Amino acid sequence: MLRATLGEWRVGQEVAEAGELVLSELVTNALRVPAPGDRMVGVRIICREKGARLRLEVSDAGAGRSEVQRVGELDTTGRGLLIVEALAHRWGVDERSAGIGKTVWAELLAPGVDPTPPYLEIAAVTVRPGQCVRAWGAWHMVRKVRSERYASGGLAVIIALDDGGPALRLDAAEPVTVRAPGTVAAS
Repeated sequence: MLRATLGEWRVGQEVAEAGELVLSELVTNALRVPAPGDRMVGVRIICREKGARLRLEVSDAGAGRSEVQRVGELDTTGRGLLIVEALAHRWGVDERSAGIGKTVWAELLAPGVDPTPPYLEIAAVTVRPGQCVRAWGAWHMVRKVRSERYASGGLAVIIALDDGGPALRLDAAEPVTVRAPGTVAAS
């Protein structure tokens, strides 16, 4: 599945091979996590900058955080995240927005790619006035940010934009793409 998708996206062979191994390790870890029997493992593959950046995400319903383990020479398991750490530009663990389980993600870069992205993904609750956010296929300057509670008790973030268009109303933990400081990007 991954190789076919990456082939369609014209991702280079080195990144594709590393991606296959990383995804295999992340899925294996997710399948080994104790979780209720009716829970599934989710996989998300994101390709950016014409194949230069690849993000792999694997979600499961298990509790806890994935961590690199110290393993002995004779141990037969426990090396998966060591492999992920060695092959990925960066990796991490995020709580899922629904509050059940986690998402373990890894980002891989094509050879020669500058590791500083021109954009960042941050939680909506951390967006501040003056930042540029990506919405509706274009960049918009943030004029004002406020929060309010949903009737169910969750937190919503309302982001007003300088261009006078409709405000964004997002869950507090929902990812928002913002320009990295000091970068200029075309709309």
